Amino acid sequence: MNHSDQLVVLTGHRFFLLFVFLLATLILYPYAEATHFGYIAFRVISSFAILISVYAANIRRSLLIVAVALAIPALIQRIALPKADASALATLNLVLSFCFDAVIIVVIFRHVFDAVRPNSETTFGAVCIYLLVGFSFASIYGMLAAFQPNAFYLDPRLNLHTIPNRFDYVYYSFGTMTALGARWY
Repeated sequence: MNHSDQLVVLTGHRFFLLFVFLLATLILYPYAEATHFGYIAFRVISSFAILISVYAANIRRSLLIVAVALAIPALIQRIALPKADASALATLNLVLSFCFDAVIIVVIFRHVFDAVRPNSETTFGAVCIYLLVGFSFASIYGMLAAFQPNAFYLDPRLNLHTIPNRFDYVYYSFGTMTALGARWY
């Protein structure tokens, strides 16, 4: 297989590649706090997921500039993992990160539903939309916690920390989406 054949394989499976990185981000996030290697691996994989999401969206040039401009705060948020506070910079970073996620979701949504015939790539695109919505709601929960510090309660008997961070918001987001954390009486 020569270089051009490898390039065709990668460009033909953009959503699969994004799915792999989003799934790795979701699977690695619980282990990111446990070890130093997990922490670094999580940051690297989530950063690549942001970059690949711009690539997978296959955006027109005019929208590409906006997506790249929004990707920078998203990268900063996921690499630095700032504390949930209501400072202007932290709030702006959360809002811009959410805007990036929303732009990517809408663009991928259009690609998936513009397809004439569904195939494996459209299926992976739909799953990517689901995962990106989960990560987007984690940003919304971060904004909510920044404006209302006591919005989330972490029981100190069950958690090593009492102030939630992005990992907690991701857990809460996917737990809510899958109803894993719901109790029905």
